[in-house]
Amino acid sequence: MTLQSWGALWLSGIIKTLNSANYISVKDYMDTQTSPPVRTFLMSAILFMILGWGGLYLLLTYTTPSGGARWAFFFAGVLAFTGTALPLVAFLNRRFPSIPPPSTTVVLRQALWIGIYFPTLVWLQIGRVLNPFIALLLAVGFALIEWLLRMRERSQWRP
Repeated sequence: MTLQSWGALWLSGIIKTLNSANYISVKDYMDTQTSPPVRTFLMSAILFMILGWGGLYLLLTYTTPSGGARWAFFFAGVLAFTGTALPLVAFLNRRFPSIPPPSTTVVLRQALWIGIYFPTLVWLQIGRVLNPFIALLLAVGFALIEWLLRMRERSQWRP
């Protein structure tokens, strides 16, 4: 008996044991429930990108940097980067499934973290306080917040 066939036999025994104990395997669960497909986010992403990048273009070409234009710049930046990140985040959630699968609000929230991150970096650069350590610390902080939110959702999940 080769090592590969011994490993397959051992793995099939574990799967049979788990299935006989009324556990549902991760593969069976993921076949029935998955995160939403990327195409459900495409219209929102296109709308966010048009409003965001179009707004940034209009602000940068036709306005002077006053108080209201600066806030509109940050708002348009959040829309632009959220719309750009939304299909990528939806694809990554489809590609790397988790239990429980993320809902549409979770995918949108994760894209919004990216959308908030880049205008925050721009805001810090305006004050000349941005450096690589602060950018990394901010990214780790946003990732930690998202991880804690997902952990909370996982603890409240009932199959």
